[in-house]
This record gives sequence, C-alpha cells and structure tokens, in this order.
Amino acid sequence: MSAMTMSAPTQAATVAAYALGLALTLVLAGCLSPRRWWRRPTAGNLALAGGGTLAFGLLFCVLFAALMPARPRTADAMPLMTPMPAPVHAPAPARYRVIDDLNLRAAKATGAPRLAVLPPGTLVTPTGLADGDWLQIRAHYKGRTVEGWASSLWLRRVDEGAVPVGDAAAGDN
Repeated sequence: MSAMTMSAPTQAATVAAYALGLALTLVLAGCLSPRRWWRRPTAGNLALAGGGTLAFGLLFCVLFAALMPARPRTADAMPLMTPMPAPVHAPAPARYRVIDDLNLRAAKATGAPRLAVLPPGTLVTPTGLADGDWLQIRAHYKGRTVEGWASSLWLRRVDEGAVPVGDAAAGDN
C-alpha cells in the first residue's frame, strides 16, 4: 500500500468528519448570523461556509483519528532497509593553482601561524581535509614539501582555465 492511498475505514471517517463539519457550520451560521445574510449568495457567505467546514472538518478528523483503534503494522507497510551502495573509489585529488599570494597556515584560522607565502601560479594538492572555505593542502615550495591550511578563495582548479593574477578578492587569507 502506498503512502498516498487511504484504507476504506479511514477514507469513510474523513468524509464523515467533513460532512459533520459542514453541517455544524451551517447550523451555527444559521443561529448566530442575521437572517438577511443568507437571502443571496455572497463571498462572505462562501468564506464562512468554506472556512467553517474546513476548521470543523479538521477538528473532527483529529477526534476520529484519536478514537479509532490502532491498526497493527503489516510487513508491507514497514519501511524497507535499503542496502548501502558499494564504496566508490575516489578519483585522484584535484590540483589547484594559487591565484594570488597565499598564506599557508598551521591551522584553519587567519590568526594561525604562517608557514609560508605561496606565490601566484604555485600548484597545490588538497589532502582531503576541509572545513568551510579552508582546505588542507600540500605544495612544493623552495625545494621542500610543505603542508598546511589555506583559504580556498585564493585557489582555482587547474582545469578551470587561467585567472589573471590580482583578480582574487582582497583580504587576509
């Protein structure tokens, strides 16, 4: 049974609830409103009848649902466990090019100690760790391999194409 279909008793209870809501609305409207309101149809009459039917119908639906006995769950109504997909081997990490002087830091914060300043054009490789705009990267700088945290705002993927030096947003990275 799909989630969009109702059983016959539930559907009958819903129809009965809204029928009672309409009847109660008409009785209350007839008793509590001036008789001249009902001489000709108006938008106010329609709004009163429709709004009352909706409000009382919902109230009766809730009451009927509370009074109905709980149905035992059947095996077809229980959610099925779906198997997890097999792990996919991640492709080789993307390479990035530094687009403006980049501060390589010991931690992911602008106040962290600076390990190096990588010049524009330096190729870097992410290690896989990220936190928001911060990436942990590895680069070859002055003949040694350095690893630290950098803002991704100063990096462009190598396969994105060239970005002119100096087009990066200004600020401390």
